[in-house]
Amino acid sequence: MISIRNLSKQYGNLVVLKDVTIDINKGEIISVIGPSGTGKSTLLRCINLLEIPDDGQIFIDGIPLLSKRTNVPKIRQRMGMVFQSFNLYDHLNVLENLCLGPVKLLRKTKMQAEARAYELLQLVGLTEKAYSLPEELSGGQKQRVGIARCMSMDPEILLFDEPTSALDPTMVSEVLAVIRRLSREGMTMMIVTHEMEFARSISNRVLYMDEGSIYEEGPPEQIFEHPQRGKTKAFIHRIRSLDFHITSPSYDIYAIQAKISTFCEKHLVPPKVSHYTQLLAEEMLLLISDHSDVKISLSYSERDHSLRFVFDIAGSEMDLLKEEPGDEDIGLKLILAMCSRTEQTYQDNRNRLTLVIKSAGPGPEVRQ
Repeated sequence: MISIRNLSKQYGNLVVLKDVTIDINKGEIISVIGPSGTGKSTLLRCINLLEIPDDGQIFIDGIPLLSKRTNVPKIRQRMGMVFQSFNLYDHLNVLENLCLGPVKLLRKTKMQAEARAYELLQLVGLTEKAYSLPEELSGGQKQRVGIARCMSMDPEILLFDEPTSALDPTMVSEVLAVIRRLSREGMTMMIVTHEMEFARSISNRVLYMDEGSIYEEGPPEQIFEHPQRGKTKAFIHRIRSLDFHITSPSYDIYAIQAKISTFCEKHLVPPKVSHYTQLLAEEMLLLISDHSDVKISLSYSERDHSLRFVFDIAGSEMDLLKEEPGDEDIGLKLILAMCSRTEQTYQDNRNRLTLVIKSAGPGPEVRQ
């Protein structure tokens, strides 16, 4: 139904979209996710020609949207767009907002437009608000009216540009419920959203955008459970990281501990887990104190609240974690006690040790 080929858009020297190619089939629900500023909203606006692409092609049912011979207003009537802001006419009541487009553009009679408007208000659960002004509605109600107004033009495609971003969290669910209901009726939809669980539950396909291009795409199960590429993994798991590079045995261990403490505090890591993270770092640094080329990465996943240490150590292959440490290996026993998982690999003359810290429940009991 929508075919995009090599679409590009930039503002001055700022490249917003670069070489975007995607096909959307009739009845598909596509969610577009990714960090802010990666071109998601611009992609929607280009599809609806609210922004004119600098290069590329857009086809709607095979019709080239950017061709000078195309009746663009007629094609655009087939697409409804719901914005972050509600864009209702403040001087018109809800019913009048819904009837204006069908009467002016679709040449429906007032009676026909009102009959359809009442059907749509029932669909979005706002029949009793037909004669209310926008100022009398909550944010969630305004957005539901905005969706109904789009539907009043009988579109074949709905484009949603972060429809819940301007709402109070308590109002988000009512808007998402309306979109879910539309999805069951077979409407073709493309939704830019930061609501990950919603995107996961409603979509046929998910696009992850980064730096103006489609970085990864796939079914929700793949994107949210088994993302294939690094940036997608970091975004889905909301991974935050802290990196160090030790190049001399005379490093400042207290500065490292302070940075770890600040990192944990910033990401609301429980104090007990933060304490054991610092303790683990200290024990590991003592274990590898003879090495002067050590790269350390501490990452925190907001999704499962896990902390992961990666120690990348230059040199010949080492057996850092013994399967059965002896009585003299107190530091090693502490390390193993604080980890739910450990993994050692050796490649390109570097030893990599991955430690996943126990972050749920009470920490290990340490006895003197």
